[in-house]
Amino acid sequence: MPDETADSSVGELEEPPEQKKRKREKQPQLTRAGQPIDRRQRLRIPPHHVTKQTPHDRIHNWREVYFGYTAGPAMFEAQRCIQCPAAPCTQACPVGNDIPGALAFLEIGKLADAAAVFRETSEMPELCGRLCPQEALCEGSCVIGKNAKPVAIGKLEAFLGDWDREQRGGFPIPAPEIETGQRIAIVGSGPAGLAVAEQMRSAGHDVTVFEAWPSAGGVLRYGIPNFKTAKDIVDEKVEALAAAGVEFRFDTRVGVDIDWDELSQWDAVFLAHGASMGKRLGLDGERLARVYSATEFLVRANLDDAKLPSALRGDLDVGRRVVVVGGGDTSMDCVRSAVRLGAEQVTLLYRRTENEMIGREEERRHAREEGVTFEYLTTPVGLINKDGAVVGVECVRMSLGEPDDSGRRRPQPMPGSEFVIDCDAFIVAVGYDVGREVYGDSGIDVNDWGEVIVDEHGRTSRPGVFAGGDNVTGADLVVTALNSAHAAMPTMLSYLEELQTERALAMAAG
Repeated sequence: MPDETADSSVGELEEPPEQKKRKREKQPQLTRAGQPIDRRQRLRIPPHHVTKQTPHDRIHNWREVYFGYTAGPAMFEAQRCIQCPAAPCTQACPVGNDIPGALAFLEIGKLADAAAVFRETSEMPELCGRLCPQEALCEGSCVIGKNAKPVAIGKLEAFLGDWDREQRGGFPIPAPEIETGQRIAIVGSGPAGLAVAEQMRSAGHDVTVFEAWPSAGGVLRYGIPNFKTAKDIVDEKVEALAAAGVEFRFDTRVGVDIDWDELSQWDAVFLAHGASMGKRLGLDGERLARVYSATEFLVRANLDDAKLPSALRGDLDVGRRVVVVGGGDTSMDCVRSAVRLGAEQVTLLYRRTENEMIGREEERRHAREEGVTFEYLTTPVGLINKDGAVVGVECVRMSLGEPDDSGRRRPQPMPGSEFVIDCDAFIVAVGYDVGREVYGDSGIDVNDWGEVIVDEHGRTSRPGVFAGGDNVTGADLVVTALNSAHAAMPTMLSYLEELQTERALAMAAG
């Protein structure tokens, strides 16, 4: 009879890999909210589309195009998420939103928990959900989108943010546990500035925001039309920050109304003034009446005079025929605003083809639905003057040559292809710069475009001064501005702690 203990060093026989795999497949996989996942079943769930205004209705108002989800349809749409372990949607999100985690709570009706997941990584999910180009970010990486319509992540994020604010009666701003007594100055109240204001105030610091415009919000208020984002969301955000103790000083330009030496009296400074200097084309006649920069046109079209500097107040004269030049989302904002102002003929000029356009396809589709005409492979070469105002645009057809530094084929004029488009207003929407003059003798290093040079932690060349947003990256997305602010805040908080410790040690020694 064999001795059962004779070879005690030999363990149980290893299971074959195929058997191990079958065991794993039998074990139920769970969502991050603890619900079982049947991926095959989820793949059969049809998308639940968000309803929106018809083109006929929306061109007669400035309300948001989309009506948005309600709870039931949002829960249904969230069930389409197959909870990918690698979460490519999260990887594609500049601020790293835990999208599967949020949708796992949403699909079982735990809306507060779902909203909280988004707010862990974003100070404004209701705005990012409306404004992010999801088709190029989270939804563009959605596995479902390989064979069907991707999960409507952006619309779900916006719904959760709206629902959460409605339940709470406003934006939730975490209250500080202690008051540090340290003073923070923030220049600019766009997405990056508001995010830093929220986090610094929640950490117990006194926060003052300097804003050159008469109201807060930056690009959220002065650059994005009402039909994309209702301004009351921005109002609620600013009101919540003010109620939490953030001080806003409007009509205040750094370097003009407050100099850099005065600003250095604060313990730390965060520059978040964006990129608002519209680029020009260099055409003869660009100073004529009814020739507008995109910024001037959009703010005057979308805001009441009370929210504008005195120089920009008054009726906006666009006439019957409007021509816009540009190829990004700002140009789409301009053409769609012109339609709502009553222009009967709105034309967009773009020197390449639609394949090279950098803006959102959804915006172009909406513009076409609203009657905008697109003239591709066309560029303006001059403006026609009559009695000091623009009455036409001289154009030339283009062809695409070899790729340029951006990888896009370089447009080249076609000889003999000149033609004229009659217009009553001409709008330049070809991009934005920061501008160097704002920095003066600040000691802050900037590049040739006026963008602040920072390290990977948002530190500028001047000690105690940090920066983030479009004034660092160049004109970009709301979510990339948030990401830029997030990169700077940990180092900024560490700097303030070190400064406080140094002062405490100096006082003890003295």
